[in-house]
Amino acid sequence: MSNQRRPADDFEVTSELPDSPIHTTGTDHITLIGSNTEDTIEFYRDILGMPLVLRQPNLDDPSSTHLFFDTGDGRIITFFVSDDRRSNRGPQRAGVGGVHHISFSIDPEEFVEIREALDEEWRGYNEFDRGIFHSLYTQDHNGLVIELSTDKWAIPDDRRGEVLATAQRIREEDGADFAEERHIEQALEELEMDVEKFDLPDAPTGAGM
Repeated sequence: MSNQRRPADDFEVTSELPDSPIHTTGTDHITLIGSNTEDTIEFYRDILGMPLVLRQPNLDDPSSTHLFFDTGDGRIITFFVSDDRRSNRGPQRAGVGGVHHISFSIDPEEFVEIREALDEEWRGYNEFDRGIFHSLYTQDHNGLVIELSTDKWAIPDDRRGEVLATAQRIREEDGADFAEERHIEQALEELEMDVEKFDLPDAPTGAGM
């Protein structure tokens, strides 16, 4: 048996459901190991504006608390916290199995105000135009990279995968290294969807940084 791994280009990109024994219906929640209750609520509720919708003991370890936050569309992010843990904004932990970053959606019409709010909270951030979306990157109280992202176009949630997969095909045919604005616009036109682009500020791509 060969130990050679198939490269990424060997795998088809498509919005069609795969021939698999299970098909998920969406993201229910993501759970992270947090620090303490106070710092976690201060960042996710008081800065990012996520309601704290449930608090109970961690059912697998009753010595810690399980906090549930609504990220804005009913999808939930949760934290296992304990008040004897200190927050740590040190360097991000890296490696296989680690969390690189978490991205939350924001309203494109509030993008500039949200950026100003990060300034007012003395939160450092980076802003990038990623071609198909526009993002602010900051960190929570434990050094976890948090992306605040908005699509550049009004795309219905139930057709987002279809648009991205079509843009991927167009990008490959175009020979471009990554998806750019024109690829999304062409995808929307091909799928006969309205092309409604939001007015967002100019920013670098951040590619290769």
